[in-house]
Amino acid sequence: MELIQLQYFVRAVDSGGLTQAGLQLNVTQPTLSRQIAQLEAEFGQRLLVRTGRGVKVTEAGAGLLRYAREILALAAKAKDELGDLQSSPAGRITVGIPPRIAALIAVPLVEQFRERFPRAVITVAEGLSHHLRELLSTGRLDIALLFDPPASPQLAYVPLATESLFLVMPPTYPARAEAVRVKDLANWPLILPSSPNAIRLLLDAAARGACITLQVVAEVDAVRSMQALVMRGAGCSILPESAITPEMVAQHVKIVPITSPAIKNRIVLATSNFGTATRLLRGTMDLLRDIPMGSLAPRQRRASTPRN
Repeated sequence: MELIQLQYFVRAVDSGGLTQAGLQLNVTQPTLSRQIAQLEAEFGQRLLVRTGRGVKVTEAGAGLLRYAREILALAAKAKDELGDLQSSPAGRITVGIPPRIAALIAVPLVEQFRERFPRAVITVAEGLSHHLRELLSTGRLDIALLFDPPASPQLAYVPLATESLFLVMPPTYPARAEAVRVKDLANWPLILPSSPNAIRLLLDAAARGACITLQVVAEVDAVRSMQALVMRGAGCSILPESAITPEMVAQHVKIVPITSPAIKNRIVLATSNFGTATRLLRGTMDLLRDIPMGSLAPRQRRASTPRN
C-alpha cells in the first residue's frame, strides 16, 4: 500500500467517479484504475463498484476510507513540520567562547541566532580555551571559539582571525623604541597568564626560539587584572590588540609592537569530528563566521607609537 494509491482512492470517492478524479489529479483514467485495482488486490476486497453515475464505495471501501483520510492527513502534517524544521530548525546549541571574545560578540551572536532560529535555544558558555577544548572533545559543547589550539584528531578547526601581540608598559616606564624584538622581552618585568593559557604558550614558545628567559614577576589569569596592574605601574604585560582598552590608551599606557618576529595569536572555530552536522549546527557556525572578527579590535584605536 502506497500513499499515492490512498490518495487516488480518496479522490475517486470524493469526486464520485474515476473520470472526474483523473482530471483533478492530472492522471489518466487507466492509471487511476490500475492503482485502485492494485489496492484492492492487496486487501483482497472490492473497494469501489461502478454505477451508471460513477463509482460507489463498498463496505470494505468505507472502512478503508476512514483510515486513508487519517493516514494522508498525518503525512501532510509530517511534511509541513519537516518543512518548518528545514527553514527554522528546533533544538539547542551550546557555544563556548573565551571571556575576552564573549564580551565583544556574545550579544550580537545571541540576537542574530534568535532572529534566524526562533524555534531553537542557544547557550553561551564562557571559559579559557584549554577548558573549552576539553568540553568540546567530551561532547559538552557543540561549537567553540579557541585561541591557538593544538592539533587534535577529535576536533576540526576553521581559522577566523589573527591578532598581533603587543608589549604594554606603565605610563611611567621609559620608552626605549617604537618596537621591541622578541629577544629583548627578557629585559622587562612581565605580568603574564599562567600555562596552559594560549597566549602564555605562544610567549613561552617564542622565548625558547629566541633562547631567552622571560622575566615573569606575576602570573595573573584575568585580563582585566593584568590591565589594571599595568596601569598601576606593577609591571609590563603582553596583550593582544583586542585586550588594549580605550581606558589604557587614555591612561597613556605605552603600547609597543613586538617584532623579529611578530607574535600573533590565532582565533579558530572548532567543532567535533564525531558529531552530527545538523542544520542548526551549520547555521550557528555560519553566524560565527559572519560576525566580523575585526570587531575584536578596540573601538578606540591604540596609539601607533609609545608615549614618553
